[in-house]
Formats: sequence, C-alpha cells, structure tokens
Amino acid sequence: MTTDGPRNAPDVVDVVALGESMVTFLPSRPGRLADVPSFERGIGGAESNVACGLAAAGHAVRWVSRVGADGFGDHLVETIGGFGVDVSSVGRDLSRPTGVYFRTAGDRSTDAHEVAYYRAGSAASAMSADTVDLAAVRAGRVLHLSGITAALSPGCLELVRALTAAAPGRPLVSFDVNHRAGLWQDADGPRVLLDLARRADIVFVGEDEAEEAWGITGGPSEIRAVLSEPGVLVVKQGAKGATVFVSAAGHGVAVAQFPAPLKGRSTDTFVPALAVDVVATTGAGDAFAAGFLSATLRGLPLRDRLRHGHLWAAAALTVPGDLATPPARAHADHLAALDDDTWETLRLGPGWTQAGKAPEEVRTP
Repeated sequence: MTTDGPRNAPDVVDVVALGESMVTFLPSRPGRLADVPSFERGIGGAESNVACGLAAAGHAVRWVSRVGADGFGDHLVETIGGFGVDVSSVGRDLSRPTGVYFRTAGDRSTDAHEVAYYRAGSAASAMSADTVDLAAVRAGRVLHLSGITAALSPGCLELVRALTAAAPGRPLVSFDVNHRAGLWQDADGPRVLLDLARRADIVFVGEDEAEEAWGITGGPSEIRAVLSEPGVLVVKQGAKGATVFVSAAGHGVAVAQFPAPLKGRSTDTFVPALAVDVVATTGAGDAFAAGFLSATLRGLPLRDRLRHGHLWAAAALTVPGDLATPPARAHADHLAALDDDTWETLRLGPGWTQAGKAPEEVRTP
C-alpha cells in the first residue's frame, strides 16, 4: 500500500529535481567498516544534493521522490526541506523502507573507501508514472534527472524515459549521466544512459565515466561527437577542469530559454579546475552541476557558468559529507570574475565559504 503526495496544480519553480535520497552514515574515525564503532548521520542523493544547493543559493526548487513511512524518511524530508526545498510532492510508501548507506572516510590520495548500500526494494525504487505527481515534476523551468534513477528499477527507467521524451511544453531537461555500473542488473546500462543523454537539453558527464561506459578515449571532442544532440554538453575532466559545448543545432531549447550570446552558432569553452585541499570527494559532481545550473538560470557567460561549477564543487570537496553550503552569490561572482592568471593560482581549503572568512587566494611562485 502506498500514499502519494498532493495532486493539486503546483507552483512553477526554477528547478525540479527527481530522484532517490538516502540517509548516510559517516564514520566517527578512519578504518574499515568492520572496525568503525559509530557513525554520524547525514543525507545523500545526487538529485537532492543539487536541489539543496540551488535552494541554499536562493533559487525556487522542488524535490520529487518517495520515502518510507519511517523515521529515516522523516529525516530526509525535514532536512531537505530545511534547505528551502519544496518537499510537498514527496510521496510516502507504507510498505517499502527509506534507503540507507554506510561509507568509510576514504584515503585522500587515492579516494579508496568502502560503501555499503541498503537500497534494494526502497521506496524510491518504486517510483513510476503512477506513483509520483507528474504535474509537480513538470512544473519547473528545468527538470534535473540522473542516470542513477534510471538504474533503480524498470518502473524508474520508464519514468525517466517518459520525462525525457520530446513533448510540447516539456521543461528544459538537465541530465547527469552518473554511471554506476553496480546498479545496473544487465549489460544494457551504458546503452540506456547514452539514449537518455541524447534526449536531454543539458548533459553532464565525466571524461572518466564516458570511457568506462562507452569506451570513449579521445577526450571531450570525441564525447561531443557521440553526444551531438544536447544543446549543452558539459564534460568534466577531473582535476584538469571542464569543457562545455553549446550548439543551437542541437536541442536548441537550452539556448533559447536562457540568455547568452549563442544563437546561430556552436562554441566550446574550457575552464581549468581550482586547486583544492580535498576533505572528501563525495557530492562534488552534484555540486558542480548545481553551480552550473545556477549560473545558467542567471544567464551568465559560459566561462562563468563553468567557474561557478568549479567553485560549488570546491565547497563540496572541502567538507566531509555529501552536502555543502555553496558560496554566497556575491562571493562566488567575485571569484568567477577574476582574471585568468589569478583564477589559476587560487587555492581553496576547508571553511573557505564561511561567512566573514576570506578565501585563500594563493599566488604560486
């Protein structure tokens, strides 16, 4: 038996994010999961991470998902709502639990860590066109999805396919590939992800995951050749930086809806990543997507969209959990406007986003 969120006509918001969020348990000290005596509770989920970051930055955001009728579900809804996210369309499932996972701290130099997921049969895995409020999902300027949702169950995959299908009035679709090989039950995962990405307007994909999923080894330009359909393609290149490709010949809605001097031509822009004193890498990709989308909603130039992505990722990289408060808008705008030489010598460490604390701007010798 299930119970769903409200079905009234929803308010239109800047961004709707649909996907599973889980309660996370972070270790109280380094070591194997078998040895850690206690954990600190947090939350994590690719789409809800994006939603929380955007809401914290002042955008109107809705998160749509399903959680169990349990204390963990209460915690997720209350915590995500506490960031200012509209959670009124989150459904409660009376027969399935909220997903949880445990992870170790990881080694900073290798990012080696253990993760134990308990999400099989979760409430979110039962999402489908029949169990979510589709009107609420579609009532946004941007609909943000990821490949993780598509991998959770056949019903979730069909829901993502329905939401990415070409249709009159479809919101701008932002899609983070988020290839997770362990989530797919068969070998079709990479093909499915490629098909979904080709249907989206804005696509985020890592250079490393494009190689793992699709065997693409020629870098951003080869990835663009395979993914020519999206109007905007962002290729994340790890510590090197990120490249954005924009083409009015692709899904041009991405160009038409948001102001930028792009109509009628194609362009690509590369921006190097920042030097960061990394605490943990979890959530950095989601933060990058949120920063890029925030700058896109504001109509900023392509370079600044990528720079905001890097700055928001740096906020996530310098905290231990999945979620980080993004830098204040004026602070991020100041850093994004730096000249190229200063940008490339900027170094950010833990606490750099805190109010009243200046960023560590380091000029290398």
